[in-house]
Formats: sequence, structure tokens, C-alpha cells
Amino acid sequence: MSARGSSPTIVDVAREAGVSIKTVSRVLNQEPGVHESTRAQVLKVVEALRYRPKQSARSLAGGRSFLIGLLYYDPSASFVGSVQQGATLRCRELGYHLVVESLHNDAPDLRQQVDRMVMALRPDGMILTPPLCDNPEVLAALRDSGTPCVQISPERDLQGMPSVRMDDVHAAEEITNLLLSLGHRHVALIKGPADQSASALRTQGYLNALRAHGLEPDPELISPGLFTFDSGRDAAFQLLSRRQRPTAVFASNDDMALGVLAAAHRLGLAVPGDLSVAGFDDSPPAALVWPPLTTIRQPVAEMARTAVEMLVAAPRADMEPLPEAELHRVLSHELVVRESTRAKA
Repeated sequence: MSARGSSPTIVDVAREAGVSIKTVSRVLNQEPGVHESTRAQVLKVVEALRYRPKQSARSLAGGRSFLIGLLYYDPSASFVGSVQQGATLRCRELGYHLVVESLHNDAPDLRQQVDRMVMALRPDGMILTPPLCDNPEVLAALRDSGTPCVQISPERDLQGMPSVRMDDVHAAEEITNLLLSLGHRHVALIKGPADQSASALRTQGYLNALRAHGLEPDPELISPGLFTFDSGRDAAFQLLSRRQRPTAVFASNDDMALGVLAAAHRLGLAVPGDLSVAGFDDSPPAALVWPPLTTIRQPVAEMARTAVEMLVAAPRADMEPLPEAELHRVLSHELVVRESTRAKA
């Protein structure tokens, strides 16, 4: 054991666990090649001794910064908040720190911004959220710098590039099918911004469901949005001002669905008596508004946690790359039915 009053060292951990210092280091750095029983024994001793490695020493020893970056540009605060929460907690559990940076997807010097960030932070990996995860300037900058990255909800999977997503198309089909099963035939859609891959995927799911029920999509029932409350409210005013207004609205995220609720209230329409409203995400406000919102529970925090784990476990340059099938994870979603939807009167 260490001298009285002094902090335990890695030598103390190795002695108590009956392993080499190098094995302790490999366990603490989440490296492969350590037997599970040995890993468990080392972690047990680490906890018993309350050993906490100095970050600077770990960095110098392994050539790591123990920093993971999170890049975002998204008008939906709830989505970004959930990603940040999930990634922060998992980083903390694995001995890493999360650095969060907001970048404008259309910035003329976007490539330069990413280059400067990588030079300053030297992150061990980067988590990319939409639409930055599909931006060729961002991807090129990280590729050229040799920075590992994981895409969250990209438009399409890229060979050799880890990603984690949910099935947006199937989820949008599910929630549209719910509205159709309730007897609604004039179901409107409020899309998201064109630079967000989720917008096209959820639109496709909506169209698939209509056609599966023998309904031809009506372009006048499809309105653009920006994944913001204001855009959802404005789109709802336009849709609900039609002579034959929709009896149900599927807003492709919760922020816009909340805008639909506000517009319906302003117009004197009862939800769900006069209008059924559904969203997407299951953000915290979805269960707090009245009526509580029917929506899709997107595993945002879980996707962020998975992205951190994929970065920490990423093979080093001297190791065999992972099979392509293991690079792309699809997490489960859930249809959450609440009081904002009901059968058409």
C-alpha cells in the first residue's frame, strides 16, 4: 500500500491486483486484449483503493488527450441537450472529458474552423450531429487530420466511418399509420429543414404509410418547417386556414408539434377533439404540455453514449479495422401514444 497520507499510485494497484503496471494501464485506458476476469480484478482494486490516475500522466503515457469533441449545428435545443447529456455522462464514466462546439453548417470558413479546433484540442475523437455529420468540409478536415469520428444519424452510412442512428423512415411510418388507423384521411406533414437528413427520411416514412393505405399524397398537406417552434406554428396556421383543413398533423419533431398546439389554441380548435397532433423525439416538453403529445421516442442520449463508446473502443492504427457491419449501429425507437391524438369524430 502507499505511504500513510499519500494518494495510491498505479504501482499500488498493480501490486494489490497481482498484475503488471502495463496491464493496469491497459484496463484504465479501455484497451482490448485483457481477460475479463483480470479486468474485473483490476477495477475492483482501483475502486477499493480509490485510485484516480492523473489526467496529464495518462495523456503523456498513451499519447492521448482524453478529450472527445461534440460538434453540432441544430436549431432544436432539446435534441442537442439530449446528445450532450448522454455523451457527457458516458465520457465521465470512461475517464474522458467532452468538449462541445457549435459550428454554422454554412460558414464560409467551416473547414478552417475545424482545422483550428483539432490543432488546439487534439481530441481523441469527434462526435458529429446532423447536419454537420453529412458536411463534406467537416468530414474532409477530420479525415485529413487523422481524427476518429462517429456520425449520429447521418444521411447515409459511409464505408469505414462509424455511425449510430435510429430507423427514421420506419418510425415515421409508424406514427403516420397510427393517425390513419384512427380514421384520419387528411393527414398533414410539417417537414424539417432541407439540410437535415432526418427531414427527408421522415417524409419518406409519411409517404410510405399513405400509399400503403391507398392514399395519394396531397402536396398542399405537406408544409416546410425548420425544426423550430415558430416554424411549426407558422406552418400550422397555413395548413389550418385551408377550406378543407387536415384533421391530423404529423410534425416531424416535437418543437414544431408544440407550435401546432399553440396555433390550434389560437384558432379555437380543440386538440384532439378537432385536430390530432403528433410529433417526433419525445423531448421533455412533450409529456408536460396539455394535451401531452403523441410522439416517437428517439433514443438520442443512448445514441450519444454509443458514439462515445465506439470512439473509446476504436482500433488503433496497428490493429485490424472492425468489420463494416459493426461500424453502423441502429438503436430501437418507441411509439408513445398520449392524449394529443384520438379517433376522428
